[in-house]
Parts: sequence; C-alpha cells; structure tokens
Amino acid sequence: MTDTIKTGTILVETGALMPQSLRLENKPFASGWSSVSNIDLNALDTAIHKAGWTFFFMAGEIKITAFGFDNDSALRRAVKRLITNVESHKCNCVEITGVSQKSFLGMPYVNVSAHSRHIQESSTFADHQH
Repeated sequence: MTDTIKTGTILVETGALMPQSLRLENKPFASGWSSVSNIDLNALDTAIHKAGWTFFFMAGEIKITAFGFDNDSALRRAVKRLITNVESHKCNCVEITGVSQKSFLGMPYVNVSAHSRHIQESSTFADHQH
C-alpha cells in the first residue's frame, strides 16, 4: 500500500457522478473509494472544466497521524480516517498532499495531509451527487 498512496494521489468515491467525457482508470482502494491511476491532478482539473463541470477545492488542509504495527497498517488506518473526514464534508474526491513515515520508540506511524475535493456539474457546491 505504501507505493499506492503518495503525494499527488487522487482518491474518488465509487459511484460519484463524472462528466461522460472523463475516462478515469480506477484501482479499488478502500471501501467505496478508488485511486485514479491514469491522470494527474492538473489533467483531471483541465478535463473536468473542459466538460463544463466544477472541481471544488476545500481550503482547510486535513492532517492525520496514525500508528500501526508496520508502515502499511499505519497508512491504512490514516487513509481510513482521512476518508471518513472527507465524507463528513460531503465531498467525493480527495487529493493527497503529503505522506511521511516515521517511528517512535520502534512503533511505525504515518502523517498524511490532504485536501477534500468535489466533482460536480453545478458551479454551486451541493451535497453528494450519485
């Protein structure tokens, strides 16, 4: 998992409405979420705007720290908490802005930072569209 989630990773909620012209290749990641594997953030933003849709950026950075028995379990725990946070903001996308792995007294932990994002057709933010 540590090679799947890194700075620049984009996670999208499964079933989120997308422009028909947007062809994302997704790798299932966590329950109800997938990582986008065929496009970077700038290209995704351009494609969404070209289709006449809006790609919202939520200003407050989310920072999560999680411990685990190894780096993968710590990262899984951090991303699960991150997704819960993003869902509470009624967003369908998340941009990972930083991942660092460390240990304290031999116990691995990770710091993950991210921004909630939201893809929708309207230019006025609205709760989840499925």
